[in-house]
Amino acid sequence: MASPHAFPLEPAPVQVSDEVLDDLRVRLTLTRAPVDEGNEDWSYGVPASYLRELVAYWRDGYDWRKAETAINAYEHYQVSVTGVPVHFLRRAGRGPRPIPLILTHGWPWTFWHWSKVIDPLADPAAFGADPADAFDVIVPSLPGFGFPGPLTGFPDVNFWKVADLWHTLMTETLGYEKYAAGGCDIGGIVASQLGHKYADHLYGIHIGSGLPLDFFTGPRAWDLARNRPLTDDQPADVRARIIEMDRRSASHLAVHMLDGATLAHGLADSPAGLLAWLLERWNAWSDNGGDVESVFTRDDLLTHATIYWVNNSIATSMRYYANANRYPWTPAHDRTPVVQAPVGLTFVTYENPPGIHTADERVQAFTTGPQAAWFNHVNVNAHDHGGHFIPWENPDAWIGDLRRTFHNRRP
Repeated sequence: MASPHAFPLEPAPVQVSDEVLDDLRVRLTLTRAPVDEGNEDWSYGVPASYLRELVAYWRDGYDWRKAETAINAYEHYQVSVTGVPVHFLRRAGRGPRPIPLILTHGWPWTFWHWSKVIDPLADPAAFGADPADAFDVIVPSLPGFGFPGPLTGFPDVNFWKVADLWHTLMTETLGYEKYAAGGCDIGGIVASQLGHKYADHLYGIHIGSGLPLDFFTGPRAWDLARNRPLTDDQPADVRARIIEMDRRSASHLAVHMLDGATLAHGLADSPAGLLAWLLERWNAWSDNGGDVESVFTRDDLLTHATIYWVNNSIATSMRYYANANRYPWTPAHDRTPVVQAPVGLTFVTYENPPGIHTADERVQAFTTGPQAAWFNHVNVNAHDHGGHFIPWENPDAWIGDLRRTFHNRRP
C-alpha cells in the first residue's frame, strides 16, 4: 500500500529559463533546410516542406510557457537516487486504498506521454469508474531523457540499471513497501526487469510489449529482423509486413546502437535536426492513417521536442540502446517464468507481427508463442486502435487493461 506518512519531498516545479528559450528561437531562425525534391510522400524520410512549417511554428507560434503551466498542474520533484538526478511527476491517488504505480516511458517519448492516463488512474471516481481502482501515480523521466537536465556521471545508463534506480526510488526514497509498475517501449523492459528482480516487492506490472529481457543481447541486436527470412515464396502479405516493419525500425535501432554519438553531434546543435529525427518515429510508429497531426497536434509534437531540446538530452537518451548491448542483461535468478510478478499486457494490431491480422490473433500468437514463457501473464489484451504510443493514442484501452491487471491484486 502507499506510504502512511506525508509525502516526504518538497515540490520542484518544471521551469525553463528565458535564456534557453531565446537561444532556441535564434537557432530555429538560422535553420538551413536540405535539398529534398520528390519527398512530399515521406518516402525518403521527413519532408523538408513539412519540417519547414513546423520549425516556423516552433519559432513564432508555439508557447512553451503554456505547456509548462499544464505540466506544472501536477506535483514535480527532483531527487538524487544513488547519485543519479531523477525528476518525477506525482498525482496522489483518491480512493480507499490507492496503490503506488510507477509508469516508465520509452524513446522517443517523454514523461508527458503519460499525461492522458494520469488523472483517470489516480482518481477513477472523477471519471465514472470505481474509486477502489485508484493509484498513487509516479511518472519519472528516464535519466538522460529530459528533466532535471543533462545526464552526466552515468555513461553506462541502460534499462536494467534504471530498474535498480526505480526500486530504490520507490522503496527507500518514497518509502513504499510494495508497488506496481507499468511501461512501454524501453519502459516496458524496465518494468519487466522490476518484475523479474524485485517480484516480491511488486503487486505486478502492466506493459505495452512483450519483449524478452535479453532483446538487446548479442552481436546483431541492432538488426530488428534477427535473420528473419525474406523469400520470394512467402505469402504476399507476410513479405509486405516484414518489409514494412523493417522500414519502421531498422535505421532507428542500427544508428542508436552503433553510431548514436555521431548522430548526436548534429541533433544537439540543431533543433530542426532534432525535431526531424524524433518526428520520423512519431509518424512511423503511431496509428495515424497518414496524418501524424491526427495523433499529435503541432503543440503536442513541439512540447515533447522542447523537453528533449532544453535538457540537451538526445545523446544520453540514445545511449540506452548501445548500453543495453554493451552491458547485457543477466538474470537475477533461474526461476521460471523469468518475470515472476503478475504481468498484464496491452497490444495493438498496428504492431502485429507478420501473418497476424486481428486483435484475437495477436493475443493467441503471444499466449501460444515463445515470448509468453518469459512472463507470469495474467491479463493479455489487444486493440484495433492505437500504435506504439498506446497510453497517448488509446488511453481508455490502456487504463482499462491496467485496472484489470491489478483489480484483484490490491492489499
